[in-house]
Amino acid sequence: MFPIIETSGLILREVTENDAEDLFEYFSQEKVMSHYGQEAFERIEDIQRLIAIFRSNYEAKKGIRWGIQPKEDERLIGTVGFNAWSTKHKRAEIGYELNPLYWRKGITSEAVERVISYGFETLSLNRIGAIVYLENSGSTNLLQKVGFRKEGVLRDYLYSYGESHSVNMYSLLKEEWLR
Repeated sequence: MFPIIETSGLILREVTENDAEDLFEYFSQEKVMSHYGQEAFERIEDIQRLIAIFRSNYEAKKGIRWGIQPKEDERLIGTVGFNAWSTKHKRAEIGYELNPLYWRKGITSEAVERVISYGFETLSLNRIGAIVYLENSGSTNLLQKVGFRKEGVLRDYLYSYGESHSVNMYSLLKEEWLR
């Protein structure tokens, strides 16, 4: 059973095929995908494959990705969750994206903070990492606000839109989060 998480203003729930059009609305935008590590999606079938990957990763305990739904709406406006999840090593990497119509409203912070709690409390993670494009100041600010520390730069780590991109590596340890 996929876990549902509620915050004061959000429902974090499983992403299903019924959400494909909502996700396509912003996964097809270069300004969103330029920070995601791949090119903008051109077809709804690309989203359907992504949803299948989310499901497969959850079933294999390699990742868990929640859809972000405002309580007053049934549309998904983003996703948040863990990839590169290793139960053996008690670590995962957090990732998230949001429809630009909802940027700068505190929604991602609300979702990320709750997912971090879930990771440490329920999944028994000891470390949560994050990879962020150097120029993505919004994501950098969010991660620092919730306690992540910069570990360094991974040079030419991701390749998208025809070029290599260096990224910052951040992490948050359970002992830091408990403080």
